[in-house]
Amino acid sequence: MKPTVYLETSVISYLAARPSRDLIVAAHQQISQTWWATREDWDLCVSVLVVAEARSGDTAAAQRRLALLGELPLLILNDAATDLAERLLTAAGFRPPIICTPEELLGDRYVD
Repeated sequence: MKPTVYLETSVISYLAARPSRDLIVAAHQQISQTWWATREDWDLCVSVLVVAEARSGDTAAAQRRLALLGELPLLILNDAATDLAERLLTAAGFRPPIICTPEELLGDRYVD
């Protein structure tokens, strides 16, 4: 069973954006692209909030972001449900979800 990864809007934005001249943003874009190439290693999901954010702004950019989201399943949880899920998982002996970046997901696979 593959680990599940919830994609936050910034990852999609880095993937869909034109290359940046800002070195830090460009680095995030490159790492996000490198991670995206390995996305089959995870089961991906997004929330309705990510889809709503991806739709906003410049129409052409929004279309690129929405194309990346494609047919990814929606995770529907509010803050109360998220807190409850974390408590239940912990009580059952499971680790709650970990929030991390594409760099952290890539681990040793990322080579400059």
